[in-house]
Amino acid sequence: MQQVLDTCESKMLKSLESLSKDFAGLRTGRASASLLDKIRVDYYGSETPINQVATVSVPEARMIVIQPWDKSVLSAIEKAILKSDLGLPPNNDGKLIRLNFPPLNEERRKQLVKSAKNTAEQSRVAMRNVRREAMDELKKLQKSGDISEDELKDAESKIQKMTDSYITQINSLSDEKEKEIMEI
Repeated sequence: MQQVLDTCESKMLKSLESLSKDFAGLRTGRASASLLDKIRVDYYGSETPINQVATVSVPEARMIVIQPWDKSVLSAIEKAILKSDLGLPPNNDGKLIRLNFPPLNEERRKQLVKSAKNTAEQSRVAMRNVRREAMDELKKLQKSGDISEDELKDAESKIQKMTDSYITQINSLSDEKEKEIMEI
């Protein structure tokens, strides 16, 4: 029974971490180095994250500066950014790349909020699926006689509390992201 609870907790935590990463990659009009985390650069034949071939800094609120350690990678970084869905044109001066973030208009903000809410809802659904799987597993254990009906009810109660806790965290992350997106 404890193994089912531990597995459930682990899956819910992974789902919450995934949501946090997704939100970190959602452009809000404010520069954040985490926006580049998913972008891979062709570095001598292998796909490498940008932060492993260059220094990524945020000198001001609306700019990211990428300074490669090896100048020959500059064009590969530029191509990778252009291929990504960031929607930001890189400015290459031969030594480093600058990404300037234009202020978001109202329509784009609303689209981003809608996208964030969609992502949060997908995460809530994932939590409910984990809960359902754990409940099914507990019922199998009870049918096979490994746990009593009282233990089943106790475990179901713990799983429901766990689910409620994680969904509250999802709602909190979603609200924070929405507030961040709507800031001017």
